[in-house]
Amino acid sequence: MARRIMETCIACGECAEVCPVDCIEAGEPYVIDEEACIDCGECEAVCPVDAIIVVE
Repeated sequence: MARRIMETCIACGECAEVCPVDCIEAGEPYVIDEEACIDCGECEAVCPVDAIIVVE
């Protein structure tokens, strides 16, 4: 399962900094390449506004 960043993203960049496969692009909101996501959960753990969800 991959993860997705919702519109509540504040574009702080924390998620992109911790992503081990660099699959998160800057923007408002940031965007996760769901094909490249390895479902590690690092991004979700650091998001200060809980804007990252699991996509089934």
